[in-house]
Amino acid sequence: MSYLVLVRHGLSMWNKLNIFTGWVDVPLCKEGVEEAVNAGKILKDMRFDVVFTSELVRAIETTMFILRENQVSLPPIVLHKDDNLAKWSRIYGEEGKKFLPVIKSWKLNERYYGELQGENKDKAKREHGDETVHMWRRGFDARPPNGESLKDTLDRVIEFYDSDILKEIKSGKNVMISAHGNSLRALVYYLDGLKPEDALTLEIPTGKPLFYEFKDGRVNKIGYNLP
Repeated sequence: MSYLVLVRHGLSMWNKLNIFTGWVDVPLCKEGVEEAVNAGKILKDMRFDVVFTSELVRAIETTMFILRENQVSLPPIVLHKDDNLAKWSRIYGEEGKKFLPVIKSWKLNERYYGELQGENKDKAKREHGDETVHMWRRGFDARPPNGESLKDTLDRVIEFYDSDILKEIKSGKNVMISAHGNSLRALVYYLDGLKPEDALTLEIPTGKPLFYEFKDGRVNKIGYNLP
């Protein structure tokens, strides 16, 4: 049996200002740091074998604040796959097994909001209408101008889940994914077998761990309480 824990990053500075963020690389605000630390305290006694996060700093910050509180996992290191840093940061031999791998992927990034990025959400509603903006934000296949739909996000998230994450879970490892509201909505949509109309009411709160159990090849949603 193994566990998958999903955590949406803590409140970011642009979340607090009610601004569409998407792929803009914005850090956590003070409240977001507190949320991440509190998530770490909830997870302090859960041993993780591998952690996945997006390439965006708010998810990486959340990952590290959580793991700082953890009492039973190995010390984390971020694994790099590109450029010279991947070579220079390599640990040779058996020494690499003494650390908890934190693996980044752009496929776990937040939904790309295109022309909405940097725009206040209330201003967008005044310009485009409440219903249009609601469908852009919560609909399944509605795309904001030059941006991604939830379906587009789901396609890349599930591709990465199937190719990189699932094999770790199937091998009996406990896995944490630290990502974003829409990339995690996409994954929950997939894991829970939801329908497109369910996407309208699917929400993932910031800084609150969501637990899944994998046993005998089957996935069981536990919810927001510790297993």
